Amino acid sequence: MTLAKTSQNQSPNLASLKEGPLKEVPLKEVPGENGWPIIGNTFKVLKNPVEYGQKMRAKYGDMYYSNTFFKKVVNVRSPEAYQQILMDRNKDFSSERGWNHWIGKVFPRGLMLLDFDEHKAHRHIMAPAFKTQPMKHYCDVMNQEIPLRIKEWADKEKIEFYPSIKQLSLDLATKVFFGDIDDSLAKKINTSLTDMVLASVAPIRVALPFTQMSKGIKGRKFVSNYIQSEIPNRRAGDGDDIFSHMCRAQDDEGNSFSDQEIIDHMNFLWMAAHDTITSSTTTLVHELARHPEWQDKLRQEIADLGQNEPGVSYDRMHDLPLTECAFKEALRIHPPVPSIARETVRDVEIDGFHIPQGTHIGLMPAATHMDEDIWPEPEKFDPLRFTESGGVKQRHKYAWIPFSGGAHMCIGLHFAYMQSKLIMAHLLPNYELKVPEGYQAEFQMLPLTKPKDGLPITLKKLS
Repeated sequence: MTLAKTSQNQSPNLASLKEGPLKEVPLKEVPGENGWPIIGNTFKVLKNPVEYGQKMRAKYGDMYYSNTFFKKVVNVRSPEAYQQILMDRNKDFSSERGWNHWIGKVFPRGLMLLDFDEHKAHRHIMAPAFKTQPMKHYCDVMNQEIPLRIKEWADKEKIEFYPSIKQLSLDLATKVFFGDIDDSLAKKINTSLTDMVLASVAPIRVALPFTQMSKGIKGRKFVSNYIQSEIPNRRAGDGDDIFSHMCRAQDDEGNSFSDQEIIDHMNFLWMAAHDTITSSTTTLVHELARHPEWQDKLRQEIADLGQNEPGVSYDRMHDLPLTECAFKEALRIHPPVPSIARETVRDVEIDGFHIPQGTHIGLMPAATHMDEDIWPEPEKFDPLRFTESGGVKQRHKYAWIPFSGGAHMCIGLHFAYMQSKLIMAHLLPNYELKVPEGYQAEFQMLPLTKPKDGLPITLKKLS
């Protein structure tokens, strides 16, 4: 028995959710600007989305509209609005319709592109793949693979960290998601996934020949064909990888994923598991290399575990709170996904503004994470912000949303924490991370945050 399917562009409850007129209160219209004819403000956003957002906020306030990528988008900036939208108690905001404009052609019907009851049902079936026993297996795989790659990095005088960690994250995601596959196949998959992600912010939104959108769709076809060919073997087997878990997973009523649902979910999760972790780990290493005193603090925390074997066992993950705080602070300064998309399924009110049905909403964590009214000295790297003494309990819980929130909180967030801690646990006890004096990377924000120069770094062997 498989889950009931719905149209790619319609959530199962959408028709009923359109009912209910907006309450009779005087509401303001959202201010903003359309920009240039046709292209709007697209290239301003691509050039520097944070700088553009700061200028628009200074001019219009915490809510404004802008025409980007041939679509009018209402941007919101306040944690209170984030909470309303992401908690979505009245089911007013569609994640599927929000993200479909950006990634629907290359990642259709991944978990992030499902809504309401359908999303809940799919997430329920998927959840066991991220429970304790599977996570212990993933941890063991990473503890074996990470030190081998770090040794390769250390043998070189200098490396570009971003492409190096991207390859490691892909290899780890491939092993954890699929088990062992051929190296040449892994390279083709990496290229395909990269093309799919780049297609999400391609200015040309149709698959014309030689365009990035065309490359992205071809990449999806290649990866999908591979997944389809493997499904029968994984359903019949007893593998511990995520793909095998997804093929065999059932809920309490015996519902399972169809072949197409497995293809859709695996394409999306595989991308998320290596691209977002690549971005976040890179920014953490960038900040640690610029702040060697924090390397020492994390190095000591890892040493205090007193583990006989290199790395960290899954049972000790919670014993690295300072390492987790450093990871969170890196995510604050450079969230991997700088904005979160939604679309209203009926007229709603947000902060006293009238938002009509069918309005595209953009939540802007990259901007809010740098709001000095919330984060004093926002440019400063200070992991203690995420401790009790740093005021974490007094801060609005939606002031920090790199993993989104509400029902669509990232299902792999603990996977991300685990991989980042394991990389630090194998890297810091053995090497000092060094960048040139006064170095500050320049980051590209879209489609995912990454350093434009790859982040040149030296691993200095500790005596």
